[in-house]
Amino acid sequence: MEKASIDDVEPNAFGRDIDCRGLSEPLGTTDFSINYFCLEPGEGFSNTMHTHMDQEEVFVVVEGEATFTTMDDEVVVGEGEAIRFAPGEYQTGTNETDDPVVAYAMGAPRDSEDVRVPRDCPECANGNMRAVPGDDGFTLVCPECGAELNAE
Repeated sequence: MEKASIDDVEPNAFGRDIDCRGLSEPLGTTDFSINYFCLEPGEGFSNTMHTHMDQEEVFVVVEGEATFTTMDDEVVVGEGEAIRFAPGEYQTGTNETDDPVVAYAMGAPRDSEDVRVPRDCPECANGNMRAVPGDDGFTLVCPECGAELNAE
């Protein structure tokens, strides 16, 4: 058994200024990831539309309401509600209200190594660029031809 206090976990949002606290390490999870989010008005879970080709994601809203946008739809998820995104399903979520949103994001399997964004490759026009993390953010790499460009 492992126990963690959210207040004791340092926020880490990959260089963004939001309250995202990774709970996987403190809890020692091996099969799924879990992150705590407290989003102020206008903030988002991620900074862009994306998908995990190798991970399903579930968001559980415990306070406020979050708006999730997919390639085809927009869904408001309120307090006490959850939403699931299958591997390969593009999404992004934001707080479009005047009040904070508190939510948990969970993914399985724990480590996602194939994150994609819907951007066209400048070389072959493939519309599914892979986001590869680096020291200065992300580089987008085409899974078809290998062309690279810096993420904006």
